[in-house]
Amino acid sequence: MFTGIVTALGTVTHFAASADEADLEIAAPEIASTLSPGESVAVNGTCLTVATLEPPAFACKLTPETLSRTGLGDLSPGDRVNLEPALRVGDSLGGHIVQGHVDATGTILARTPVGDSVVMRFTAPPEVLRYLIVKGSVAVDGVSLTVSELNAQDFAVSLVQYTQEHTNLTRQPLGARVNLEVDLFAKYVERLLVHD
Repeated sequence: MFTGIVTALGTVTHFAASADEADLEIAAPEIASTLSPGESVAVNGTCLTVATLEPPAFACKLTPETLSRTGLGDLSPGDRVNLEPALRVGDSLGGHIVQGHVDATGTILARTPVGDSVVMRFTAPPEVLRYLIVKGSVAVDGVSLTVSELNAQDFAVSLVQYTQEHTNLTRQPLGARVNLEVDLFAKYVERLLVHD
């Protein structure tokens, strides 16, 4: 479980995909020494297991399921990724509850400076948009954000300066794929109402 508060930006140092899986290695000097093999870590909002650890880097295996449901297969050496170690008992829940189970991918549609903030707009499929509400939470590449605008095809969020500087969201080009995870509680509410 995670909070959507990015702890560090890592750099992809190796990515190799085969028909069955992919190997991903990330240089993460800020957090690698705090990780352990077998531990969960969110990479662009995707819960992965640390397979090997050689600080300042760690490596993970990506399954076909992960590659088909996330944008991690688009990564190349040199790309920057958002990182968050798993939540520990007693940690502050600064964002919202994020599982690291990506619901779908969207794309970066627009990026507009507004004062010190940046408004970003993302496309999203109907199976994501149905769970979003204005002022509700959404995780975009693992970043806990508040929905500021919503319509039938896309949604917008506003990034404060800290988020601009400490995540990869403003570093990616327009059209880049992003991982989307909706608020877990919205899915539970729907299931209770539909199956009641």
